[in-house]
Amino acid sequence: MTTTATTAKQAGTTSVEPASAGPGAEGGVGLRLRGLRRSFGATTALDGLDLDIAPGELVALLGPSGCGKTTALRIIAGFETADTGELLIGGEDLTAVPANRRDIGMVFQSYSLFPTMTAAENVAYGLRVRKVPKAERAARATELLELVGLPGREKHYPHQLSGGQQQRVALARALAIRPRILLLDEPLSALDAKVRLQLREEIRRLQLELGITTVFVTHDQEEALSMADRVAVMKEGRLEQCASPSELYERPATPFVAEFVGTMNRLPGVVCEGGTVEVLGRRVPVHGECPGVGCEVDVLVRPEGLRVRTGTDGEGEAATVRVATFLGGTTRLLVTTDSGAEAKVDLPSWEAEALTPGARCTLTPQEQPVLVED
Repeated sequence: MTTTATTAKQAGTTSVEPASAGPGAEGGVGLRLRGLRRSFGATTALDGLDLDIAPGELVALLGPSGCGKTTALRIIAGFETADTGELLIGGEDLTAVPANRRDIGMVFQSYSLFPTMTAAENVAYGLRVRKVPKAERAARATELLELVGLPGREKHYPHQLSGGQQQRVALARALAIRPRILLLDEPLSALDAKVRLQLREEIRRLQLELGITTVFVTHDQEEALSMADRVAVMKEGRLEQCASPSELYERPATPFVAEFVGTMNRLPGVVCEGGTVEVLGRRVPVHGECPGVGCEVDVLVRPEGLRVRTGTDGEGEAATVRVATFLGGTTRLLVTTDSGAEAKVDLPSWEAEALTPGARCTLTPQEQPVLVED
């Protein structure tokens, strides 16, 4: 397991200064999880989770189903209790504090709006519970609905709104209480692709504008990489790596992270001297741990980390193009080497014009560090 402190150092992560507080928040506060463990019978959902989130930062919890990301979010919210460990918000230990006293806003995947309340009444619900005067509640609901792009929808009921509009109301409701922390539990997964993209950009804009510390649970890699300041990749209740999106993609700390985030090729290689590995007829440096010289390993290389040229002369391994998929500015090739290895290669479409299915080519790795697994 890679600790938060280690991965943050690898990523060159620094504290994020909160933006000026707007109508939805009082500014960001730090969030710290220390040794959180949670089991459900024989199933371990969290196995000693450590994570530090800076004030005003948006961190995405990313991982496969059952990795513990939603359990972690529910413990932060106060809906679940950790078996052991600590939860600190703004330096205050809130481990044993009930949910209604944590000043946390949460947006769910299913919207969870009250069907008999108007949009404005839904937004103002938390304020009503807190005994805020009616006129102030109404003014704040109007302000927040405008903030999330729904001016004039105050009197609409949930069934009169689209899915994207309902989720905007849910976001406004979460912000209405001026939460110290905003939690988002896969809030976009029920929406179609176009609306999901629009709301993704809108949530990030609001989060930056309000400077509110935010934890976002998602299984969507693109969503996590495009929205978050840092992404925490989880596996079996543990933190594999927490780093900036670029660090996570370009320098994954473990083979699991490498293969879970983005597309990764596995190619046969042999460990050489000097922390290098020979793959596709070329020696390249190894990033991270390296087995002993002479060990046969799997070499993990991104599609853009490979080069293809027409013909089979010179350095590299001879191969044949099997499939060419046009993706606009990029074309993805599926190639098979003469030794039987299969790889995906991304290259500019103009370079791929001659590399049609059946074409003979030469495959080589780029001169950049790779991960290996024995």
